[in-house]
Amino acid sequence: MMFHVKRQDDTTPDPPADERAPEAPEAAARLFGANLDRAIRYADMLAGPGVRRGMVGPREVGRLWERHLLNCGVVAELIAENAIVHDVGSGGGLPGIPLALVRPDLRITLVEPLLRRTTFLDEVVDELGLDNVRVLRGRAEEVRGRTWADVVTARAVAPLAKLAGWGLPLLASGGEMLALKGDSAADELLESEADLRKLGAVSWAVAHAGAGIVDPLTTVVRVRIGTVAPKESKAAKARRTAKPARRRPAR
Repeated sequence: MMFHVKRQDDTTPDPPADERAPEAPEAAARLFGANLDRAIRYADMLAGPGVRRGMVGPREVGRLWERHLLNCGVVAELIAENAIVHDVGSGGGLPGIPLALVRPDLRITLVEPLLRRTTFLDEVVDELGLDNVRVLRGRAEEVRGRTWADVVTARAVAPLAKLAGWGLPLLASGGEMLALKGDSAADELLESEADLRKLGAVSWAVAHAGAGIVDPLTTVVRVRIGTVAPKESKAAKARRTAKPARRRPAR
């Protein structure tokens, strides 16, 4: 896989005062650690060009840290070390970018179909020098078979049943989807159980993350799949389904 390798230039000018995010709270330093400066720069990119280009609404600027960066970054505690993560419908990079900042060991692909958003994401990845992140333009259903993941993340993308139909097919055997949801997570999960079984899910539950960092805690629906059968290549399928050639009778 090709990842961006450009590093942030220490001489990068500060954004105008009216395009800066609120000051980072103390919890941000504890969560992002050595990457706090990068997290601050990302928050400023969301507050400035992110608002102008429709990545976040202008009313969200005042709560970028608590509602967005911290709320997403704490999900890292639910992800195993060195996992391959696909963030489906990444939009402005949430939760994928905060996860990459909290956990540099993760290899993260931001999957997003809209060009204006992937352009913004490319700029963020380059500006922050995130060599553990790549941007992949396309819908989840369009990239099946081209890429796979240990973990699929998604936030505010679609109802759970539809989201599972997009995300679970991208998982390797034993993989897990982490869907950031609100207070209705338990009810939504109950309504989606039949669909999850059809898609190969073997377990599901509502979890919470971010104790000591965010209040209220981040609510996450965790859905794990079983063993994924090896996919048959098109050539092999063509050979298997081809009708045998008719033999001419001997003369």
